[in-house]
Amino acid sequence: MKIGIVGLPNVGKSTMFNSITKAGAECANYPFCTIEPNVGVVAVPDERIDNLAKIYNPQKITKAIVEFVDIAGLVRGASKGEGLGNKFLSHIREVDAIAQVVRCFEDSNVIHVDGSVDPLRDIETINLELIFADMETLDKRLDKAKKNLKADKKYQAEIDLIEKIKANLEKGIPVRAIVFNEDEQEIVKEMFLLTAKPIIYIANISEAQIANAENEEMVKQVKEYAAKENAEVIPLCVKIEEELSGLEENDKKEMLEALGLEESGLDKLIKKSYDLLGLMSFITAGEPEVRAWTIKKGTKAPKAAGKIHSDIERGFIKAEIVSYDDLMREGSMLAAKEKGLVRQEGKEYIMQDGDIVLFKFNV
Repeated sequence: MKIGIVGLPNVGKSTMFNSITKAGAECANYPFCTIEPNVGVVAVPDERIDNLAKIYNPQKITKAIVEFVDIAGLVRGASKGEGLGNKFLSHIREVDAIAQVVRCFEDSNVIHVDGSVDPLRDIETINLELIFADMETLDKRLDKAKKNLKADKKYQAEIDLIEKIKANLEKGIPVRAIVFNEDEQEIVKEMFLLTAKPIIYIANISEAQIANAENEEMVKQVKEYAAKENAEVIPLCVKIEEELSGLEENDKKEMLEALGLEESGLDKLIKKSYDLLGLMSFITAGEPEVRAWTIKKGTKAPKAAGKIHSDIERGFIKAEIVSYDDLMREGSMLAAKEKGLVRQEGKEYIMQDGDIVLFKFNV
C-alpha cells in the first residue's frame, strides 16, 4: 500500500520523507527539487512485535510495512500542466492515500512559492487542482455514459451519479467527503478519482510551537478544514523529526522526553497512515519468526491465511487464536491454553487486530 506525500514546494515534505525513510531524498530551498518520486518502505511501529520477540527470542522479526512516495511539489495550474503538473497527477494516481504537508510557521529564510504563509490557501490550491483533474475525468466518462444510454438504460444510474459528484466538486467538496450508497460506492471505485483518495494533513510547525502545537492558530485552521471531510491532522516539526530520525533509540527517547512528547510525530504518522488505508495486522509467533501480516479490516480467517500461502487458504480447516493481551498477561501459549484463552475459529471468523494465529490446514 502506498501513501503519497504531497504539498506545495518548500513546505517540508521531502525533509519529512527523509526523516521517515532515511532514504536520502534530495532536499533544497527551491521549487521542483523533487521531480521523479522518491519511494521508501518503512516498518509500522508496533510494540506488540517487540514484546513478543522477548518471549519467543526468534531468529527473525518482521513488522508490517507502508510505502511512502515523495511526489513533486504542486503549484496552481497543475491540472493544466503548469509546473510539473502532469507528472504530479500521474504519480498521485498510483498511490492509495495522500499525506498532505502544509506549512504552519513563519520563517523569512525559507521562501514560499506564493510569497506568504497561509495553510488554508495551500490546501485549497492542491485540492482544487485535484478537483479540476477529476472534473475532466468525469466529463469524459459522462460523454461515454450518455452514448451508451441509447443502447442500455442501466447507464442512467451512472449519469445521475456523475452529475451528483460534479455538483459537489463545483462547491469544492472532494469525493471522499460525499455520502454514497453501496451501489454508488462500487461505481465510484471504478472511476479512480483523485479526490476520492483518503487523506491525512500534516501541519508542519516550528520548534517553538511544539509545546502548544494543538492550540496554534494555523494548526486550528487546518483542523477545522479537515473536519469537513473527517480527515485527521498531525502537527509535527519536520526539522525536529529529521534530528530524531538520526538518533539511536535511547538518545531518541531522551530527546522526546525533553520535548514533552510520548512518541515522534513520524511514528504517529506511520501508524495513522496504516489505519487510514483500513489496514490491520494479525501475528504469527514462534522461534523461527515473529511476524505481523497486513490485511484489510473485516478479512475472514481463510483469506488471512492466504496472505501466508495460497495452500493454507485452499486447505483451511481452522484457526487457533489467542489475543495479544491474553498471551502477554499469561506469559506463554501453554499458560494461555490452560486458562482456556486459546480459541478455535472457523471459516466465517473475522480477524481482529493483534490476533496471534496458528492456521490448521490440509492440502
